[in-house]
Amino acid sequence: MKLKNAVVLITGANRGLGRAFAEAALAAGAAKVYAAARTPAAIDLPGVVPVALDVTDPAQVAAAAARCADVTLLINNAGISRQGRLLAADGMAAARAELETNFFGPWAVARAFAPVLQANGGGAVLNVLSVLSWLTLPGVATYSASKAAAWSLSNGLRNELKAQGTQVTSLHVGFMDTDMTRGLEAPKAAPTDVARFALEGIEAGAFEVLADDLSRQVKHSLSSPTPAYAG
Repeated sequence: MKLKNAVVLITGANRGLGRAFAEAALAAGAAKVYAAARTPAAIDLPGVVPVALDVTDPAQVAAAAARCADVTLLINNAGISRQGRLLAADGMAAARAELETNFFGPWAVARAFAPVLQANGGGAVLNVLSVLSWLTLPGVATYSASKAAAWSLSNGLRNELKAQGTQVTSLHVGFMDTDMTRGLEAPKAAPTDVARFALEGIEAGAFEVLADDLSRQVKHSLSSPTPAYAG
């Protein structure tokens, strides 16, 4: 699909990659950009339409789909990390919170907007995933599990939405310079570059976008005798 004259809704659009997506969509010529967040008052980007949307709240998801009935591109960007370890006392609580936002959230939003996209010609869904969809690191094991589930969700949605002409694209990226990686010493991609690269992938009809070298390296390793996830 083309971004020019598209109507875009972005979850978690108040900062970081979500804000970068809103800026990139406007720059690409989108006719309208809905910037969704739990606290829409925090959205200060000129040219967007703020929308109240907590992706874990079914009532807010339904209300957003009813209000934003002209959407042609849905970007499921909202996500959280509790930095949980699998065997920690609070590991399961962390995983449940992350799954609610990172897995059930985009599932609920995609399901609510599927009829909207169909009515508007098919459109597209972009799910923001992670290199950790394929790789588990010790300090973020529960987050990795939620992103692995979201990868499977994206592949399932692609199958089920194909008949109505809706493109589903998965975005995988490693470390980005956002609040989530604050304090982490590692090379980080700029959210503006990731957003632009992802939108270019959507326009090219890509089913998957690997936004940085780390994601490309890990993906390449999956079919090797020593995949990255083996440690």
